[in-house]
Amino acid sequence: MESAFKTPQGMARAAFHAMGTTIVVIAPEAALPDALRLTRDLFDEWERTLSRFRSESELSRLNAAAGFRVAVSPLLLTVTLKALDAARATRGVFDPTVLQRMIEIGYDRTFDALPPRLPAAPQRRPARLGAWREILVDEARRLVRLPPGVGLDFGGIAKGLAVDAALDLLAEQGIAPALVNAGGDLAVRGLPPAAPHWPIVAPGKDECWVIGLERGALATSGLSHRHWLQGDLPRHHLIDPRTGEPAALALWSVTAVAGACAQAEVAAKTTLILGRERGAQFIESARLGALLVGETGVWSAAGAWPTAGMRRLERSDMPEQGAIS
Repeated sequence: MESAFKTPQGMARAAFHAMGTTIVVIAPEAALPDALRLTRDLFDEWERTLSRFRSESELSRLNAAAGFRVAVSPLLLTVTLKALDAARATRGVFDPTVLQRMIEIGYDRTFDALPPRLPAAPQRRPARLGAWREILVDEARRLVRLPPGVGLDFGGIAKGLAVDAALDLLAEQGIAPALVNAGGDLAVRGLPPAAPHWPIVAPGKDECWVIGLERGALATSGLSHRHWLQGDLPRHHLIDPRTGEPAALALWSVTAVAGACAQAEVAAKTTLILGRERGAQFIESARLGALLVGETGVWSAAGAWPTAGMRRLERSDMPEQGAIS
């Protein structure tokens, strides 16, 4: 079982911190220094541009100028368009305009800086959601206008897009095979030497599994880490845009597989919010695959999840979510 976590022969790994999580890069041994440098530089650029927690970031400046047309960089334009595509594809269950509501429930700083309990806040009507439909984008002139009072919070889709972009960059530089893992949201390109697949960990509640990933990406969404109290009210980072409140979740976690990391991340989050039955329907209609884990640990598979290839491990043996070690 432990061999499932070994870095494949001929490959090496390195890690750094960015976007509030640990980024792991696995590449051929000789290419690892270049792979690490390229990936770190890319994530640094993306975080400087897209972090809502940095007042000087381009995203923060765009949010502060809501109601006005703002010229944006190619990176911010691309991520905005991808987020709007995801909102349309999920019929608004993924909503990039939850920023104000996130601030109202206390998520106004990085999660590392967020205490486990915050003071109670005055009860108020949830901020308006679904405003992504009113965002105006002029692609030709790279102009974006947010509705007044509305801010963007890209959340996990930005991390997934950064993983995809990093793998593309490594491939352009001739670095393959490779894996980039951002806190459990990962993608692979090529296969390790003499191996039929990448051995990847999929987490449950009290156990975990190893699956073989030949191509594409995997991402997990759940509440094992990002939750807190606001007064006596339990809070977490997944807002249900249908209610404006933290989603009432019947699932512990969802792990999705897809062709790209951003797609897998959106699919996992959407399925978690929709619940087991409607979430499974969403996965199947999108022709993806997912592992749905309930509060009691009972799991079910949906769509193209590789059930036949799952190998069970005890959770205590799991080095990190989605990881190879």
